[in-house]
Amino acid sequence: MAVSVPILATIISLHLIAFVLAIGAERRRSVAEVVPDEYDEQTYCVYTADASTVYGLVAFALLLISQLVVSGVTRCLCFGKGLLTGTSSACCAVFFFVVSWVCFLGAEACLLAGSAKNAYHTKYRGIFSADDLSCATLRKGVFAAGAALTLLSLFGSIFYYWAHSKADTGGWEKHQNEGLVLSTSSFPQHQQPAEFNKA
Repeated sequence: MAVSVPILATIISLHLIAFVLAIGAERRRSVAEVVPDEYDEQTYCVYTADASTVYGLVAFALLLISQLVVSGVTRCLCFGKGLLTGTSSACCAVFFFVVSWVCFLGAEACLLAGSAKNAYHTKYRGIFSADDLSCATLRKGVFAAGAALTLLSLFGSIFYYWAHSKADTGGWEKHQNEGLVLSTSSFPQHQQPAEFNKA
């Protein structure tokens, strides 16, 4: 199987857009402050816009689509014709397959958890002028970790697809051709009996 440039461009584009959105989500995390209620003695949290949640969810979806494209093209390493065993390309394909999936799952977990936590808003906290009042906000670095894992997933997916395309060139077809050669050469050729000359 040869490397397809459109598929490679799709994988790279989706990963890079997801990476940029994850960076944007990190920079646009919701910030909150405790504000006293003008009608009673309670305080509540005022949050900034939830753009970070939208960025994180879109990045989550794009990364998922990109991983589905890679898995669909390579048959998820399990359902194709099989790789050429004993070659460096097959070993690299298995290694980068694991790297790609580990980084993908880690990035998706960070993006989804960050989006959910960023969307959570604390409401009324307590009595006005009380101590230790805080608003629940997303920890710094969650979306950044998702962005880093997205970038690692990009490299893992590219190398996995490249190694898989090099190792997935034989399989059953190669052994079938070898079998045909062996079957024709294993049987001795029958010589035609010489005709006797008539006297």
